[in-house]
Amino acid sequence: MERKLSVKEYVFIGSMLFGLFFGAGNLIFPIQLGQQAGAHSIPATLGLLVTAVGLPFLGIVAMGLSKKDSLYELASKVSLGYALFYTIALYLTIGPFFAIPRTATVSFEAAFAPYLQADQLQLMLFIFTLVFFIASLWFSLRPTEILKWIGKVLNPIFLVSLAFLAVFAFSKPMGRVSEIPVSPLYQEGAFFTGFLEGYNTMDALASLAFGIIIVGTIKNLGVTKPLHIARDTILSGVFSMLLMAAIYASLVYIGATSQGVFDISENGGVALAEISQHYFGGFGAIVLAVIITVACFKTAVGLITAISEMFVTLFPEKFAYNHYVYLFTGISFLVANLGLQQIISFSIPVLMFLYPLAIVLILLAIFHVAFQDHSTVYRWTIGFTLPFAFLDFLHALPVGLKGTLRLDQVSILAEKFVPLFEIGMGWVVPSIIGFLIGFVLSKKRH
Repeated sequence: MERKLSVKEYVFIGSMLFGLFFGAGNLIFPIQLGQQAGAHSIPATLGLLVTAVGLPFLGIVAMGLSKKDSLYELASKVSLGYALFYTIALYLTIGPFFAIPRTATVSFEAAFAPYLQADQLQLMLFIFTLVFFIASLWFSLRPTEILKWIGKVLNPIFLVSLAFLAVFAFSKPMGRVSEIPVSPLYQEGAFFTGFLEGYNTMDALASLAFGIIIVGTIKNLGVTKPLHIARDTILSGVFSMLLMAAIYASLVYIGATSQGVFDISENGGVALAEISQHYFGGFGAIVLAVIITVACFKTAVGLITAISEMFVTLFPEKFAYNHYVYLFTGISFLVANLGLQQIISFSIPVLMFLYPLAIVLILLAIFHVAFQDHSTVYRWTIGFTLPFAFLDFLHALPVGLKGTLRLDQVSILAEKFVPLFEIGMGWVVPSIIGFLIGFVLSKKRH
């Protein structure tokens, strides 16, 4: 008889899922969104929740319903070449090139940098990231302990620390949200600006990677039937996503009310430091250091584990799991020492390219029954989405680089002829057209 998970096991899996998702970007970007959106925080928050909570949940559901064991297997419905390209690009983005280094730099810049002299920053960043990644390496080499340490130990520490800050912020707000000025970014189309801001969390991308960890954990607990695995994946995901939504809304509120006392900060990490200092004084530094470092550390461990396991699957004869752990931890350490602002600026164009492709793949996997999981539908939909996702990539490049490469005219033409391009959604109409063509062709072949 198939084993059924207990409520306690659902909570622990959901807690692990939350711990894997909630890291660096999940703390700093909602705070910054609140500061910038001000009185328009509600529509901006709704947009953020779609991409930072809704899409990651759908990604987990997609991996559960698709009966696929990995992102590579899912993307191979398009073609094996595309599957290899997209899997490597996604994993390197949420891994050693951007997301993992960001976990260390956010911890350092928000929790420690404000209390250091300018000439000390580079050396102290090097020392901090060295310690951070040595600890990450230790846990990542022991992946079987990930449920215990993330679900049972690190999450409670993080949640208690964050709740401590939230109680003070709600009981003694620094201002009224309705009276906070709105920055130009959020004066028009606040919902879509918040939607795109959710890309920075990278959680929809991570959901396609973490799905294999969740499915594997459920299997290890004795659940083997695909339908039951999908059910348990969804139930566990509901718990973690509701928790994330509540925290996001709280962080946006805290960021918005902080404008009653502070100016808009350079980034959310600086804002979090100022807010913590305001409520707790010198003790705030300790509270903030615990919140940030624990949140980022647990995400780093989860990412290193997931990425190393995937590369073992993709290239089983190249390196063993432990070798990939050493490799990706080492690369992450080197990239982290470039600093937070550099990492963020280079990641935005890449996310504008990868996210549309991830959204389309997630939706196709969820509704695959409607078109009998036919490869034709996947190929046409992705085929139409890909060039317009690349246009978003070009448009999001740093201004100086676009000028050097003479790409300004590309953006001007795209804004003129591509629907929704000006709000970062130029891929939507083409992907719908591609889906419809693929759907009709798949029916004709039957």
